[in-house]
Amino acid sequence: MAKKAKREIVTTLRVALWAGLLLAGASIVLGAMQRKENAQVHELVIDIQPLADGNYLINEEDIPLILEDRFAHPITAFPVGELDVERLERVLEEDPFVHSAEAFVDAQNRVNIELVQREPLLRVLDNNGLNYYLDEDGQQLPPSKHYAARVRIATGFVPPYEADFRIKDEHLLNQVYKLNELLRADPFLDALIEQIYLNKRGEMILSPKIGKQTILMGRFHNTEDKLERLKTFYREGLPYKGWQAYRSFDLRYDGQVVCKKR
Repeated sequence: MAKKAKREIVTTLRVALWAGLLLAGASIVLGAMQRKENAQVHELVIDIQPLADGNYLINEEDIPLILEDRFAHPITAFPVGELDVERLERVLEEDPFVHSAEAFVDAQNRVNIELVQREPLLRVLDNNGLNYYLDEDGQQLPPSKHYAARVRIATGFVPPYEADFRIKDEHLLNQVYKLNELLRADPFLDALIEQIYLNKRGEMILSPKIGKQTILMGRFHNTEDKLERLKTFYREGLPYKGWQAYRSFDLRYDGQVVCKKR
């Protein structure tokens, strides 16, 4: 019986010791967590992915200003425990130049922010004086104070931007956007065409970078075939005369490229 009682005492002491160690460990962890939550944000570490051409529509100096405007204080004025990282990401993603934002707090109490910019694909300068870009999602972007993206320009009687224009087949802005996508997908045409003009009848006229011709596309119909004819003409027919001999190329007639001489 004495041995049994002794074993029970030893077991009880061991349990008490482990319980004490666990309690002490938990206290240390909770204390560390509390100290971290009460600690001030040390600094912002900002990483912005550049555009395909290496440039930036938004830069590191813009980010603290955007956040301070929405949070009412500099981010470095917040204790770590009071900073809503998810809200910080949402605020940044509301900026027209930001496609996505990721944020986290590291062991040094620094707020790390990783941004992906929206990529401008087409610039719109319409007859109403509007000036904006469209990205791969059809999102409208204002001009940046840091950089003017070198992309194709759409001018003329372009209808007003609507958030859902991409799902409307008859929307002329959607048709201009689709034409730009077809041009972008072809390296030869992408390098050749610098401007899309939309006239009041909804017909599209292209301006090449080389020469002073106008390329009459007509309405957005059978467009891929028209572009293929244009490519073939530039590669096979045009070299015999040279582009300076012509004033315009008309693709509106099926199976033809009708040329007007100067």
